[in-house]
Amino acid sequence: MAGTASDAGKSMVAAGICRWLARQGVKVAPFKAQNMSNNSAVTPDGSEIGRAQAMQAAAAGVPAEAAMNPVLLKPGSDTRSHLVVLGRPAGEATAAGYWGGDRRELRETVLAAYDGLRERFDVVICEGAGSPAEINLRDRDIVNMGLATARGIPVVVVGDIDKGGVFASLFGTLALLDAADQALIGGFVINKFRGDVTLLDPALARLRALTGRPVLGVIPRIPGLGLDAEDAVVIERSQPVIPNGSSRLPSTRLLDIAVIRLPRISNFTDFDALALEPGVSVRYAESPAEIAAADLVIVPGTRTTVADLAWLRRRGLDAALAGRAASGRPVLGICGGYQMLGEVIVDGVESPGTEPVPGLGLLPARTRFAAGKTLARPTGYAGALPVSGYEIHHGAVTVTGGAPMFTSAPGGEPLDGCVAGTAREAQFDTLADAVAAHLDTDALLRLISEGPPRDLPTLRVGR
Repeated sequence: MAGTASDAGKSMVAAGICRWLARQGVKVAPFKAQNMSNNSAVTPDGSEIGRAQAMQAAAAGVPAEAAMNPVLLKPGSDTRSHLVVLGRPAGEATAAGYWGGDRRELRETVLAAYDGLRERFDVVICEGAGSPAEINLRDRDIVNMGLATARGIPVVVVGDIDKGGVFASLFGTLALLDAADQALIGGFVINKFRGDVTLLDPALARLRALTGRPVLGVIPRIPGLGLDAEDAVVIERSQPVIPNGSSRLPSTRLLDIAVIRLPRISNFTDFDALALEPGVSVRYAESPAEIAAADLVIVPGTRTTVADLAWLRRRGLDAALAGRAASGRPVLGICGGYQMLGEVIVDGVESPGTEPVPGLGLLPARTRFAAGKTLARPTGYAGALPVSGYEIHHGAVTVTGGAPMFTSAPGGEPLDGCVAGTAREAQFDTLADAVAAHLDTDALLRLISEGPPRDLPTLRVGR
């Protein structure tokens, strides 16, 4: 599943196909060779992978594992990322060094991970990254057509009609590829359509005539899915996250939750669970005025704790949070946000320098970053309630006072960590129902079992 662009919906379509196949008794696994995202998850064996692939594994009904996302890049700035290979930290990578360097070793890691999944599963549903038409990166690509041509994988291109220009995007994506890549493009899917689908019929026929490839289906916009997104681009809008995807606020008063939109926010989909609760709205905020009236303010996790703490101070949010705490109004810190609320942070891992940086001083806690990363799925108790969660962090927190939020047993030893979890099964089935109802599943199964037809035409643009 490739896309005309990021956020075209390929993660969701791939998840829906995984679920649709799994409901028929097919043993299916998701795969994304290379992911760039700060939204990650911990697998049962303690590996770190992109959150979207963990979500797709859940849709397929199989445990998530490192092989499903062998290369993960977690951006710490516009030019540098933390590199995770097969679920484990593998150092830092600059944009120029990573994209311009020799990646044969990573390519072999990717292909070995894919081959291992193919040996153990009936079907592997691969997801691309960005667009396969990023021709500036084609000669070193390991996630889009580079993977597809290496293993003869048939490709379906997904386009988001809600963004506009979907037919030009689908045609242009195909036309920019060379002949060998085009030969693997077996069809298109149009995603997020609203309206009378018959209005698209002339364009669908024209696209097939121009490209020789069918549109395998038009998936309607499905409101309220709330599934784990991959890119923070989905929160770069200021409107609230409304329960059930409604376009307007319910008439009953909402519990208003404001999440600080940090520049390098990570695992933002943790808050989807709150938006699914009746009577709750979740919105993202960047200024003191935006958090003034909130019932709860959350300082989320981040890939760069010290740098984002400085950003928070520049915007005056430090004083706003201190004022809330002083007046007894709740502030919740998660992961890096929890570390910011403490007394001091000593980094040297995520950010340059090892000098102590004062925290906001709202919690009796001190953080020192360690070179090794903690990856775990702890269990514990919130009072008498059993809870489970995950840990992904370099920062080791020492609590110097206060009361623990989570304990190893009711009244037991204090634990560090954050709680996560939502009801997803019905949403997976909604996606699978959309695949069954709106895609040509017979054609999809032929692509899976036989690959693309051998007589597909090649588009030639210019001379």
